Amino acid sequence: MSIVFDKSLETGNELIDSQHKELIARVNKLTEECAQGKEKNVAVQTLDFLMDYTEFHFRDEEKLQEEHGYPQLAEHREQHKAFEKAVDELREMLEEEEGPSEAFVAAVKKNVVDWLIHHIQGWDKKVAEYVRGN
Repeated sequence: MSIVFDKSLETGNELIDSQHKELIARVNKLTEECAQGKEKNVAVQTLDFLMDYTEFHFRDEEKLQEEHGYPQLAEHREQHKAFEKAVDELREMLEEEEGPSEAFVAAVKKNVVDWLIHHIQGWDKKVAEYVRGN
């Protein structure tokens, strides 16, 4: 279930791409911890570790969009908020369980792994293209 940073995820923007590599490393760490059936506290710490970097990355990405007058900033920001909400819900789900369950792992795949790939390939590539053009 891990993500490989390859050409399909490159935006062409050095800042965004370098941060995406770190973000993907943290997502992969989360999926690894869940797949190994670790204790709940390990999965919670890993989820928090992911969220800390996600918030940092989203702020940088939104700042870049502001600096370049990106016309879809509001919509992009809503995408980020939806992701943050999904991760908060995952944390609540994990808190209620003994540890990472099959349902939790499936939710991580859908709400973190799949979302991130789709977001980078669509939303973030559009931002990078716009920044290059301005």
